[in-house]
Amino acid sequence: MRNGIKFQVSAADRERLERVIKDRNAAQKDMWRASIILLSADGVGTAAIMRQTGKSKTCVWRWQERFMVDGVEGLLRDKTRPSRIAPLGPDVAERMIRSIRAAPILLGARGRPPADIPALAAMLARLSVFAMQAGPRLRAIDLNPVFAMPAGEGAYAADAVIELGDA
Repeated sequence: MRNGIKFQVSAADRERLERVIKDRNAAQKDMWRASIILLSADGVGTAAIMRQTGKSKTCVWRWQERFMVDGVEGLLRDKTRPSRIAPLGPDVAERMIRSIRAAPILLGARGRPPADIPALAAMLARLSVFAMQAGPRLRAIDLNPVFAMPAGEGAYAADAVIELGDA
């Protein structure tokens, strides 16, 4: 298991997870989530779990962490994410950015300087205004790559493709 992720599977939890795996009517995602936890509890390494479940390392780690925090209930429900309706204010955009899985990197993990989150949020907020004004004509927006510079230096999209259709 990943450093910092440690858990014990109680007899009751093991029984419940085994029932999920054996239940032919259980959702497939619940079956592989339960498999990840039972294999982890049995001391199987991440690489072997990946081979047996066909899931990526980050996926295995995500469900190990979810089980550690929320137990079996955390595995059997998907986290709901609040919807965001355009236009977004910069404060909502900043909360969205801080909620993504990559947020620690943007906040300065691994010895990197923190990114200019307010500038990135302002970019997202302006993009949401454009999307709202374009309305149903907007088919797609692709900004790639987006550079979040160190704090105070801004955020920039190097390339943008915007597809508009008929209203």
